[in-house]
Amino acid sequence: MPAPGGLIGLVLTGSAARIGVEPFIMELIAGMEEALSPHGATVLLLVVPDLDAELGTYRRWAGDRTVQAVVVVNLVHGDTRPACLAGLGLPAVLAGRADAPSFPRVVTDDAGAATIAVEMLAGLGHRVIGRVSGPADLVHTAERTAGMHAAATRHDVLVHIVEGDYGPESGVRGVRALLDRDPPPTAVVFDNDVMAVAAEHELIRSGVSVPGGVSLLVHDDSPLCELAVPPLSALSIDVHEHGLTVGRAVIAALDGAEPAEYPGPPIRVLRRESTGPS
Repeated sequence: MPAPGGLIGLVLTGSAARIGVEPFIMELIAGMEEALSPHGATVLLLVVPDLDAELGTYRRWAGDRTVQAVVVVNLVHGDTRPACLAGLGLPAVLAGRADAPSFPRVVTDDAGAATIAVEMLAGLGHRVIGRVSGPADLVHTAERTAGMHAAATRHDVLVHIVEGDYGPESGVRGVRALLDRDPPPTAVVFDNDVMAVAAEHELIRSGVSVPGGVSLLVHDDSPLCELAVPPLSALSIDVHEHGLTVGRAVIAALDGAEPAEYPGPPIRVLRRESTGPS
């Protein structure tokens, strides 16, 4: 159990400005706080520029006992962070799938979400589907890619994928690159809301109708999707509930529970005005 006033560390690597507009992260932290606060703990959030700085933070926290545990997000293939934390003896919960059985893991069905995306769009008659993905080294990006390709094969759909970085500029670049493909997609899936909203604005500014010219679908719903014009259809999990599960896994780990894999919330399809028939 966390000590009163205990801190649970969360380190994010990247631009603080970008993280500040990432609704997923803010809602995840809110859910974690709801689970932790009755036990006298709270989240200590730190933004660092790169992996070396993140590993250095863990070493410093372990050395001076700043935090009682950490939550690791944005897992990548061959991720070195779990081994580092194990060597430091710092308790951790991994928010994602990883080959690290010594730590509890909270996983979401990213391959299943990509499958639902293809099935939904194929059912609307779309035969060429584009996607602006997140960074390719992320485990959940790769799982979405594998699920998308498998579903596309089953439904005889052609898929084009370009890599983004979750920022608005990469959403705009990505949708432009996709529409330059031959044949161009009649529907585009985005791996986050920020890229999708920026891309939708660019499409409409340049005279491309949504969904008449191209349908748009987003992983991870947020108020940004609802406020977009037209509102963006989304494949969503309850991110607040996901944060609650992560926070509860932290409490269980500090109570001495054996490491386990906790399922994340189920996927919901939120059909709004940005998707239509091909």
